[in-house]
Amino acid sequence: MARMFKFFSIGLLFGIIAVKSEIISWFRIYEMFRFESFHMYGVIGSAVVLGVILIQYIKRSNMTDYQGEPISFQDKAKTYKRYIFGGIIFGLGWALTGACPGPMFTLLGSGFSVFIVIIASAVAGTFAYGMLRKVLPH
Repeated sequence: MARMFKFFSIGLLFGIIAVKSEIISWFRIYEMFRFESFHMYGVIGSAVVLGVILIQYIKRSNMTDYQGEPISFQDKAKTYKRYIFGGIIFGLGWALTGACPGPMFTLLGSGFSVFIVIIASAVAGTFAYGMLRKVLPH
């Protein structure tokens, strides 16, 4: 139960930060896709830079996961086509719904009940991928 509380606390903190930084705002996302504001690009760019720093830290400090297994990274640079295709699908979904997967639950918690449909669609898409994973190119 204590482990679940840690994850719940991190999710709650993420939700508060998402609301306060306006990254869940449909208007901010709309501005980004119309190249009218730097706000979202600044947030995404900051996340990328922080991600690079954290990955380097994880690699150099030989961190382990929550089960005690060493964290390892595989070189997937040769398979960039799948990332381009996946990125296009992800971006289209983001543009159509006005939300990436991270803040969907935050938006639902903020009172936007229409996101029940979007969350259900995301779960259905994940389920479909799981069923088709063996026949999809990886």
